[in-house]
Amino acid sequence: MNKDQNGRIIYADIYNLPHFQSKTRPHMSLYDRAAQFAPFAALTGYDEMVTEEARLTDKSIELSEAELEALNRKIEMVELLLQGGGHPTLSFTYFEPDEYKAGGKYIKRIGAVKKIDTFKKLLVLFGSDDMENKKIPTIDIPLDRIVDISGFPAEYDEYEN
Repeated sequence: MNKDQNGRIIYADIYNLPHFQSKTRPHMSLYDRAAQFAPFAALTGYDEMVTEEARLTDKSIELSEAELEALNRKIEMVELLLQGGGHPTLSFTYFEPDEYKAGGKYIKRIGAVKKIDTFKKLLVLFGSDDMENKKIPTIDIPLDRIVDISGFPAEYDEYEN
């Protein structure tokens, strides 16, 4: 027979024979049969490394002098509100560096400000809406990573811009 012939013609004599089933060994499931043909993972962790490398991160933006000045005014306003006995609930956008590769991501968090720690250069938010609950951990945001603060009360609209 010719090699170019259709496979059904070449094997026509055995095509309709019943599939062999062993009488002594149990039938292998399709899942187990497929597993024996799965690619061999010669490099442990290679798939995770490729996935990590493909993961995208953002670059940290540099604020202009005018943007830094506006942000500093907003931080000063937060300090004034705290000194007045309030705990303003505001929206903070800040950069979180990635642990494993260059870059990171921007996070927007809304929360009530507990304090501004000038020694550690942190803005500390309450860990929950319940400001009296001391058991829930606080959220620390480094002041130098904040790129925007919004949500000031209406009487402080000048700080929004």
